[in-house]
Amino acid sequence: MAHTPTSALVELKDVSFGYGERRILDGVSLTVPRGKVTALMGASGGGKTTVLRLIGGQNRVQGGQVLLHGPNAGDAPQDISQLSATALYAARRRMGMLFQFGALFTDLSVFDNVAFPLREHTGLPEALIRDIVLMKLNAVGLRGARSLMPSEVSGGMARRIALARAIALDPELVMYDEPFAGLDPISLGTAARLIRQLNDAMGLTSIIVSHDLEETFHIADQVIVLANGKVAAQGTPQEVRDSADPLVHQFVNALPEGPVRFHYPAESVENDFSVGGVA
Repeated sequence: MAHTPTSALVELKDVSFGYGERRILDGVSLTVPRGKVTALMGASGGGKTTVLRLIGGQNRVQGGQVLLHGPNAGDAPQDISQLSATALYAARRRMGMLFQFGALFTDLSVFDNVAFPLREHTGLPEALIRDIVLMKLNAVGLRGARSLMPSEVSGGMARRIALARAIALDPELVMYDEPFAGLDPISLGTAARLIRQLNDAMGLTSIIVSHDLEETFHIADQVIVLANGKVAAQGTPQEVRDSADPLVHQFVNALPEGPVRFHYPAESVENDFSVGGVA
C-alpha cells in the first residue's frame, strides 16, 4: 500500500506516558520535520528527556503512537512502540544520541570512543574505520586529540568527541540531551554552532533538549515547549517568544512567579509559624 510522502521524520500522536501514578505526558502530539533543528524546552520534569527515550525505544508509550518515517518518500512509518527487538535495533541504527556530559567510555581513547559504534555495528575493515573516525573528529575540530584519553580532555572537548561518536554511523536523526549543560560560554557557543553546521552539512534532523534559552533559540528552526504533560507552545523561536500563554511567557522571560510557582504548596505562613503549628 502506498503512503503519502511527509516532511516529518518523527511524529508523536496523542502520546501518554507516566511513571507509576505520575503522568508525564498526557495526549502529546508533535512533529519533528526532516532536515530541521527542533528544540524541546520547558521546566524540569516536564517530559523532554522522556520524549527522547520514547523515540529511541528505551521506554514504550502507554497510549498513542511514536512514528518514525522511512528514508524514502512513500515508505510506511514505523510505530517505535510496536517494534520487535530486532526491528528496534535496526531503527536505532538511523539515530545518534549525545548524552548529557558526553558519557564517553573512560577506558578508551578518543579515537576508540568514536570507532566503537563502527566496530560494533559494521563489518568495515580497520583501515576504513580509521578514515571515518578521523573525518568525524575533523568535523568537530579534534582530529589532533585522537590519542588522548577522556581524562585528558576538557568538558567542552568531551562533548564534541561524543558528538563525533553520535554521527559515526551517519544517522538521519541526532538527539541531544542537554548538550550545553556545564559548558563555559566559549565551549557552549562552539557546541551550538557545531550542532547547526553538522545538521545542515550532513542533512541531519536534530532534536535538542535544553534549558539554555538564548543559544537554543539562536540555532533552532522549531521550538516546542512542554508543560503539565501537554504541548504549551510550538512554532518558530520568535513565535514562541511572542506567545501569550502565561506559562510560556514565564519560561522564556525567566520570571520567578507565574503558573510555575517558586513556593511548593504549603500551609499559610501564619499557621505554620503559630505556637500550635505542627511540623
